[in-house]
This record gives sequence, structure tokens and C-alpha cells, in this order.
Amino acid sequence: MSTPRLRVRDLTLGYGSFVLMRDVNFDGAADDIFLIMGGSGCGKSSLLRTLMGLKEPQSGQVLYGDTDIWACTEKERRRILRRTGVLFQGGALWSSMTLAENVGLPQYTDLDDDEIREQASLKLALAGLAGFEDYYPSEISGGMRKRAGLARALALDPEILFLDEPSAALDPVAEYELNAHIREALEEDTVIFISH
Repeated sequence: MSTPRLRVRDLTLGYGSFVLMRDVNFDGAADDIFLIMGGSGCGKSSLLRTLMGLKEPQSGQVLYGDTDIWACTEKERRRILRRTGVLFQGGALWSSMTLAENVGLPQYTDLDDDEIREQASLKLALAGLAGFEDYYPSEISGGMRKRAGLARALALDPEILFLDEPSAALDPVAEYELNAHIREALEEDTVIFISH
């Protein structure tokens, strides 16, 4: 059994006096696919935002390795969270940027323009979108936008990948293709999969 990359301990989430969930505990190790399931409005997205460092919990810990991201400095939290990738429900692509620009965006602090373009092309090919680097999101299908979102989520070679309803609004063929690309892209990643 591998050491957990992500550990959630005694987590309580809510808004003011309204508590969504309490005493949540789980681990996510390398090679794990951890599914978080529930109906609309049950707090899946709030939990995801807390795991991604966007919404502070009311109590409890979110540990990446041995570091609680809610007890460290903002700078340290940002450094730790660069080891994660997120495929948002709607893809969340910038409409005014090409697919290559969208995928390359997370890499702008680390690489020069040519290296960014090369890495973006590689990630798009991994997601089944080789040759679509210069297309805009409006020029491709919904399933292709999801795959471009996956390519961007993989841009920094994350250790932990968050998938928020990755197959929502996709037809069965597009869903199958996206899932195949997700399986192919992941080797030793920890995957937190949100679904209804």
C-alpha cells in the first residue's frame, strides 16, 4: 500500500451556520481513483474547492503529504497546489485563446514560448487532439473541449488530478473517449473523481 498523497482529516464544511458535511476522512494514494458521489447540492463542489485550496474549511485538515494546506502560508499553499491539475465540469477554457494557449497557460512561469508550445502540443496529443493546437474552443465539439480541459489539467504533470463531473453533458461515445484518454494519461496519479 502506497503512502497517501492527499489526506483529509475530520473536515467540516459549510457556509456560516449551515453545515454541508462534517467529520469527513479519507486518503488518496498514488494509483488511487477516489470517487466522491452524491446528488446535486450535497456539497461535492464545496469539498472539491476545499481540496483545491479555494475554500477554507470550518474545521479539520487537508494534508498534501505532511503539510496541511490550510495551516501553511499562502505562498507555500500555492507551491504545493502546483502539483495538482483540475478538469472543471465545463472545461473552463478561455474562449479568446487557442487550445495550445489554454493548455500552455499554467506553464508560463517555468518555460520559454517554444517550450510551452511543444509541451502544449504533447498534452493535446495525449488527450487525442493532435493537430488542433490553433483551434479556438468555439470551433470544436463539447467532447473535444473536455479533452482540451484534460490536456490543460495535465500541463504540469500533476501528482493529484481532480475531475469535476468530467463526463457531464457528453453523449455516450464522447464519454467513452474521454474516459479512455483519462485512463491513458494517468500512470501513478492520485485521482479525485466527482460525480453525481
